[in-house]
Amino acid sequence: MEPSKGKGGLKSKRGRMLKPAAAGTMDLASPSPSPSPSESSPSPAPLPPSTRGSRKNPIHLQDPSGAEASPPSASPKVDSESGLDLVVAVDPQIPPPRWGQVVRVVPSMDAVVKVFCVHTEPNFSLPWQRKRQYSSSSSGFVISGRRVLTNAHSVEHYTQVKLKKRGSDTKYVATVLAIGTECDIAMLTVENDEFWEGVSPVEFGSLPALQDAVTVVGYPIGGDTISVTSGVVSRIEILPYVHGSTELLGLQIDAAINSGNSGGPAFSDEGKCVGIAFQSLKHEDAENIGYVIPTPVIMHFIQDFEKSGEYTGFPIFGVEWQKMENPDLRKAMGMTSDQKGVRVRRIEPTAPEVQFLKSSDIILSFDGVNIANDGTSKTTDGYDNFLCIFPFRHGERIGFSYLVSQKFTGENAVIKVLRESKVFEFNIKLAAHKRLVPAHINGKPPSYYIIAGFVFTAISVPYLRSEYGKDYEYDAPVKLLEKHLHAMAQSHDEELVVISQVLVADINIGYEGIANTQVMAFNGKPVKNLKSLANMVETCNEEFLKFELEYQQIAVLQTSNAKAATLDILTMHCISSAMSDDLKS
Repeated sequence: MEPSKGKGGLKSKRGRMLKPAAAGTMDLASPSPSPSPSESSPSPAPLPPSTRGSRKNPIHLQDPSGAEASPPSASPKVDSESGLDLVVAVDPQIPPPRWGQVVRVVPSMDAVVKVFCVHTEPNFSLPWQRKRQYSSSSSGFVISGRRVLTNAHSVEHYTQVKLKKRGSDTKYVATVLAIGTECDIAMLTVENDEFWEGVSPVEFGSLPALQDAVTVVGYPIGGDTISVTSGVVSRIEILPYVHGSTELLGLQIDAAINSGNSGGPAFSDEGKCVGIAFQSLKHEDAENIGYVIPTPVIMHFIQDFEKSGEYTGFPIFGVEWQKMENPDLRKAMGMTSDQKGVRVRRIEPTAPEVQFLKSSDIILSFDGVNIANDGTSKTTDGYDNFLCIFPFRHGERIGFSYLVSQKFTGENAVIKVLRESKVFEFNIKLAAHKRLVPAHINGKPPSYYIIAGFVFTAISVPYLRSEYGKDYEYDAPVKLLEKHLHAMAQSHDEELVVISQVLVADINIGYEGIANTQVMAFNGKPVKNLKSLANMVETCNEEFLKFELEYQQIAVLQTSNAKAATLDILTMHCISSAMSDDLKS
């Protein structure tokens, strides 16, 4: 699974750069690819560290009575049951320990499963076909209700998903119940009753505090058996979710998170699950920086599925805002000395907020929580009062987008604003975000339309990544990037339509160099989306097909000749249809 990264930092929504000290990237803790036969022999697994204390503390053996064994000289011993040669510390007065006494057991470790997935990704450059399938492995864990949680990117574009329990040699076919792209969580289940025998679901804990010990359990690259790494919570804040292209609450830990760790649980000292491992920071000046999806985000995903029977996503506050830290700016906007808030810059035309808010409104509070001039908020008692489940750290401030993320799509929020020195309150229904350039296509095949060798498609982030690679935010044309980062959809069905390529034929001589060029209008009519363009071309009775492109470029074809040549071009390139199925209805 290819992570999304860029040079010099992460790109957040609306183009804000999160600059590290030097070039660095945040990578998904991607599923590890299936090894080749030469790589399949497992290496001896190290003893897992304790879930408590420093990772630098030595692991001491325990005698059967629980007393700590002294570390005398080591000599090889043979376990009488397994027949394995074990090098252990030997005390003449203490009988040699059995293997079960040597391995430390993390609570709920048996609930951790290995996820095997076969992926078949769409081919965005050739949208009428798919790429070659490939296999990967990652981690997951059992929760209540005969369900399993893992990462969304672990099962993205899945063809088949199988699960294997710890210590088992059987893989069970799984059913994908829901995929949460924004929060990078997926929910699975297994119909076979045998899979659930002897497995106890994990219990969720509260949001941990700084320096709390965490233990990440999973099946990372480097071996076939379960792996345990320990660390502490070093930061809690709103951070970019690479796969989801969103910003949600996350935990930063110093435990190693590698490929294959995706979807593995992070346990607290009490054996409660406090998060899901999902990505890490790759930086030349940083070591052992991993990120965990915390319990508030996990519970939001689970409750969303239980309420609606499907994943509806996290709502978006469809407003771009400006900080009000400058005293002259606050005075000019009519704010008193005791008033704090942020200024509304732009409002999404497709968002419900457009019916209530105006540009230059000052947002004073969100659902009763005051907003500071820098866009942060803090509840007076140190708890979030939206789900009333998990406490946030007392005395800490956090971006008020966290307050929005605690709501569900379709719920209402009370917004208090200052407008022309008067205070207004609006009860606004929150909705999902409509992006002009969508971050995901949610498992659907890409749309396309072909006429006379011209291949038309709609721009999306997966398309840009397919065309320009992982650094598409630097290598893609500036015109497309500006639309991706700053443009707002004027309607729910608006799309950014481009000519992705021209399949060379006699009919399109001279147009061979057109690639990834936006289509502005057809025969004088603006192009709203790909389906409307296909309908206009198919029903055109005019002599010419005239496509108006960006930068005042045009492409003109004789209508009857263009339609007659299309079939031969499709046959030459082994394309079964001139348009994708979603455009035929």
